[in-house]
Amino acid sequence: MNRLFLIVLVFFYFNNVSLGKIIKARLESCPSCTLNRKPEVRAFAYDDLPKYGIEFKKIQGHLPELVFLGEEEIEVERHSLSDLSRKECNDLLTSRGFKIRNEDL
Repeated sequence: MNRLFLIVLVFFYFNNVSLGKIIKARLESCPSCTLNRKPEVRAFAYDDLPKYGIEFKKIQGHLPELVFLGEEEIEVERHSLSDLSRKECNDLLTSRGFKIRNEDL
């Protein structure tokens, strides 16, 4: 009987919790030295990111990464932006369902 209860509990959990569903995102990066060497990513961080309403978490010495979060701030995905162009950074966001809130780029 306990085994059946556990199976039902697991089934209920997986059918009622949206695992892997991206709800929000944030950029984590050093605000100066790292971004100064990557002008495409810097333009994305300072010019494009605010248009999506996405947080920029400044971490000294941190390489630029886009972090996608699910419910309760649980990390779903993490992507390095170091080798991406500005367009590729924007494409990554739009491929995950984010839309520009203001006018087009």
